[in-house]
Amino acid sequence: MSAASLSAEDVARFLAEHPDFFQEHADLFASMQVPHPHEARAISLGERQILTLRAKAKDLEWKLAGLIRNATGNQKINQTLMGWCCRMLAEPQAGQLPAHIVSSLSELFELPSIALRLWDLPGLPDGAYTEGVTEAVREYAQSLQTPYCGPLTDQAPAAWLDAPPASLAIVALRAPDSGGPFGLLVLGSDDPERFASDMSTDFLDIINDLASASLTRLAQPVSAAT
Repeated sequence: MSAASLSAEDVARFLAEHPDFFQEHADLFASMQVPHPHEARAISLGERQILTLRAKAKDLEWKLAGLIRNATGNQKINQTLMGWCCRMLAEPQAGQLPAHIVSSLSELFELPSIALRLWDLPGLPDGAYTEGVTEAVREYAQSLQTPYCGPLTDQAPAAWLDAPPASLAIVALRAPDSGGPFGLLVLGSDDPERFASDMSTDFLDIINDLASASLTRLAQPVSAAT
């Protein structure tokens, strides 16, 4: 093969197939110069390799820092959910649970607007938490197999919030032992990215499970739902 017909790919293939080349030609390795990746000067192959390793190490540091931030954030959310669950367990009056759920979620998760509507709970008297529950609302809840997260479009339950949100999450509350919904929890935020359409709903599912389990105390008539 002549020098004129030798391509860069040929050289790369040769070096890949002969990993001991530079070991056998150590003087060549030490004397070769290559362009600096960020400056207008030449450096040795050894120095270039060090720069590459430093860049990889820096990239790994950023990834590790991101994992630590995520772990810290998840731990904080877990602690918040645990605190919320403990508050609900400590609530002696079942009739106070709907108001407690709304106020606690607003406080713990710093959400400006939360709405809750419930139905088919004999232990809950008619009032603010049963208003506006239409057949269309029930059908919407039935169709909501997973929490909705995203922008405000034409969701009727969003009208229960104090003001139109930039993003919202809607959770259909279901009893642990049945698939039928008995309520809707609407979380509104001024941040359009707070409830993004591609976000994970794991924590919303946990909120659903905890709120639904606590509200089942209202499945009994008023005299027993305490």
